[in-house]
Amino acid sequence: MEIIIVKDNVEGGKKAFELIKEGMDQGAKVLGLATGSTPISLYHEMIKSDVDFSDMTALNLDEYVGLAPTDPQSYHHFMEEQLFSKKPFKETFVPDGMAKDAKQECERYDQIIKTHPIDIQVLGIGSNAHIGFNEPGTSFDLTTHKVELLSSTIEANKRFFDHAEDVPRLAYSMGIKSIMKSKKIILMAYGETKAEAIKKALEGPITQEVPASILQNHENVTMIVDEAAAKLIQR
Repeated sequence: MEIIIVKDNVEGGKKAFELIKEGMDQGAKVLGLATGSTPISLYHEMIKSDVDFSDMTALNLDEYVGLAPTDPQSYHHFMEEQLFSKKPFKETFVPDGMAKDAKQECERYDQIIKTHPIDIQVLGIGSNAHIGFNEPGTSFDLTTHKVELLSSTIEANKRFFDHAEDVPRLAYSMGIKSIMKSKKIILMAYGETKAEAIKKALEGPITQEVPASILQNHENVTMIVDEAAAKLIQR
């Protein structure tokens, strides 16, 4: 596992973009993408670059249950605003938060991932070390599944909503088994609130209680962290 320590999220976004461009130069065609504040600096780098993504496919990690693609708080809308409307891709996929049958939706998204194997997966990490919406205790063997979000995740995400009670309690998430099949993984983390999660993911035992710890078993992971997020790891 490679650890890159940067001064801030802007430098982190530049470094992540360099790795994606390098992967594309080597033939990568499918990107797994994340939402939240962490990858925004990466998306800014992608947008302002002259790199053509029109032959690329993007698969997103997750989506809130109950939010339509047009809902301003949906991850579908987030991706359109932050990237897809400004940098066209060949195809883009996000779980359907309005799906009437959860089992069918999970199977549908698994088939999409099977049809489009992920070359480079971008991840953030929660303060409880979740990746995607795979909360502590989630089996490493799950593929796409419906998740009941923990209170800590709801608390962390309420800043994006007008009121805490507006944060959905359920989501669809790509499973850890699917994430681990990605050829390369880039995880970004910024800020002191992520320091404990980064330490446990890097140096602790591999356990379902620390979902990101499974990345220790992947052969091609780069973690891009700022000084604050790296403060607890052994240098």
